[in-house]
Amino acid sequence: MAVLDDLDRRLLAALREDGRAPVASLARTLGVARATVNSRIDRLVSSGIIVGFSVRVRDELEPLAIHAISLIEVEGRTTDDVIRGLRGLPEVIALHTTNGGWDLVAELRTESLAEFDRVLGRIRSIEGVVNSETSLLLSSVLR
Repeated sequence: MAVLDDLDRRLLAALREDGRAPVASLARTLGVARATVNSRIDRLVSSGIIVGFSVRVRDELEPLAIHAISLIEVEGRTTDDVIRGLRGLPEVIALHTTNGGWDLVAELRTESLAEFDRVLGRIRSIEGVVNSETSLLLSSVLR
């Protein structure tokens, strides 16, 4: 993996803010030449640091309106099996291993509270899940 310098980090921050910003605008903001911005973006993409570009939709307009984070405790050595089970749930949009009191963190999105309740039941019924704690995300103040 490539080592990021200060310019790379500032460029990534600017792209997170506006992934559609013109190269000329990014160059002015960063105080470098457009060619530098182009070459940095190309290098970040080819090295796998930037893995894609996406569209963010205003939260209140997004069809999957219920957002939550679920902390999951796994029994013994069943983590791989639990991960396979969670990957099969389309409502799980991100899944992370972690340290501390919980083994996995899942980001969930559903269309309704009733669907959300069903997903929680499905998560808790996966063989190897021994405990979970889920919090609804009410609003996003920074992404």
